[in-house]
Amino acid sequence: MSDVKAFYDKYKKDFGKLQQAMPDTVKGFQALFDATIKDGALPLKTKELIALAIGVALRCEPCIHLHVKKCLGAGATKEEILDAVSVCVMMQGGPSFTYLPKVFDALEANGK
Repeated sequence: MSDVKAFYDKYKKDFGKLQQAMPDTVKGFQALFDATIKDGALPLKTKELIALAIGVALRCEPCIHLHVKKCLGAGATKEEILDAVSVCVMMQGGPSFTYLPKVFDALEANGK
């Protein structure tokens, strides 16, 4: 859990460095992110749950940490988060299953 909290602090600092060093890249990615991750045909919460499941499927630890936090911010419950990552395990099996502790760490770091 403390590793996740340390990640959030470091990510915020690193993101600031990226904005200074690569402003066009950050601006372009942020525009894509903002245009995609908002209520549309699918609500924000559903999109964040999908993003989290993809993060688990790709075994991307930063994605897991960031999207657990964003799922909670979008109103997802712990149960909804665990249900979404269960679908990922069903589709990808063992490699995704081994990343579920990362989901629990991020939930705990966010008070869940």
